[in-house]
Amino acid sequence: MATDQTKAWAEFRRMIVWIALAGVLMVAGALWYLSLYDALYPSAIAATVGGVFISTLLGCGLFAAAFFSDKSGHDQSVSDATTHEDEQPQA
Repeated sequence: MATDQTKAWAEFRRMIVWIALAGVLMVAGALWYLSLYDALYPSAIAATVGGVFISTLLGCGLFAAAFFSDKSGHDQSVSDATTHEDEQPQA
């Protein structure tokens, strides 16, 4: 069981690095797109960086957490716990 959790943690860390890289690329793309149509003001840059980067990290990070939960065995332990409660003998 410990090896499954170790593998899951390693994969989760690797996914977080890729998600952060994707967030940086999304911010760069958004700033480039905005610069095509208007001058970039510091407030627009800060709002774009905050909004795009945080949204990308939040959305992808939640998916990564769901995959981590499944691969590390946390979902199975919850499923096992609820199954055992349902199968108790009735008096």
